[in-house]
Amino acid sequence: MAGVGLAFPFWKTLPALEVEQQTPTPAPNGATGALSPEDDQFLNEVENASFLFFWEQGNSKTGMVKDRCNVHTDRQGDASSIAATGFGLTALCIGAQRKFIPAADALERVFATLRFLWKKLPNHRGFFYHFANPETGERMFDSEVSSVDTAILLCGVLTCRQHFRHPAVAELANLIFSRVDWTWLSEDTSLLTHGWTPEIGFLPSRWDYYSELMMMYLLGMGSSAHPLNPQTWNAWKRLTFEYDGLRYIGAFAPLFIHQYSQAWFDFRGKRDKYADYFQNSATATEVHRRFCMELGKQFPDYNDDLWGITASDSEQGYVVWGGPPATGPIDGSVVPSAAGGSLPFLPGPTLRVLKNIRNKYPAAWTKYGFVNAFNPLKNWYDTDVIGIDTGIILLMAENLRTGFVWETFMKSPEAQRGMERAGFHKD
Repeated sequence: MAGVGLAFPFWKTLPALEVEQQTPTPAPNGATGALSPEDDQFLNEVENASFLFFWEQGNSKTGMVKDRCNVHTDRQGDASSIAATGFGLTALCIGAQRKFIPAADALERVFATLRFLWKKLPNHRGFFYHFANPETGERMFDSEVSSVDTAILLCGVLTCRQHFRHPAVAELANLIFSRVDWTWLSEDTSLLTHGWTPEIGFLPSRWDYYSELMMMYLLGMGSSAHPLNPQTWNAWKRLTFEYDGLRYIGAFAPLFIHQYSQAWFDFRGKRDKYADYFQNSATATEVHRRFCMELGKQFPDYNDDLWGITASDSEQGYVVWGGPPATGPIDGSVVPSAAGGSLPFLPGPTLRVLKNIRNKYPAAWTKYGFVNAFNPLKNWYDTDVIGIDTGIILLMAENLRTGFVWETFMKSPEAQRGMERAGFHKD
């Protein structure tokens, strides 16, 4: 700890900056083959704009990233979220790799963030509160210590450690990760709780069905300091759904549950004893596309060039919607992160949707990329960009183009250990 305390004043005098510069190469992207130059240029524009959100809406002193931003007013005082900060840390790796900003600037922000996470941001047993003041780290909205949002943050921390091969970054990342006491979270159950608050203790809800939970269980099993029992991987249920002749593991939940863990963990060509989860997400995305085509009979804006619903803002407020089966009061709104977060799973159809939105709906595009949602039937366009939804578009666009996030994150021993203990092997 003393070494980390001294690192900040002298970090610029340490040996020359070592950044793991990986030459971007086309990643396998299904039946569509390599991306065309036009598609690659389009995705670069999307990534550059999305990255700008994390650079400008991340606090330069603490690294904490705003949960959301009104692109018309850029109001101050909004809460940051640890999930947006996890996406933001990964965005800094992409930004340096893509030369959106100088690598030294990205590293300076990374170090400020990790130092704040280790020394200042309130935590309980290593887990962090969902929402925090971006300047002070103070807990906001009486939010819970969140298990899955901490997992998203940790994915960003490990990605930075693997990309920025700097001793101070590595030391802080290891301290932050090792502090997380997964055994406390699972002390009386194999099913992890959604969180904890000092007022009521553990929340009653458990991570018991297939969802974005995979990253959390795998990180816990990959811990060397406080590892989860590998049996926890078998504790949660994997329900099978069928739609239009397609079978897949899913849940009564929005499309993002198939995306978040796979932004970092590379499931391509691997399976456990239950499934090939990458192919499963590809099937789920195709099912969602067909579901939206069927909804086109009711909402004529949905077609092969415009589809995608997942938890998002709406004209009536935030809605957890999607399907099949239909969830939430679907009203014809379109959520760009539904297609954008599934880019590697279904490249051709998802690219077509994003390019169509960019070209035909200019009010849905901002300096930070796509607005969170819009409804062309009602001529309603969101004023906000939300960090986690912009983040999933950014990470999955880069994974489609080069596999950079997958390749970088999967070099971490924690990720490798977690997948090995879960029983993954080549498919």
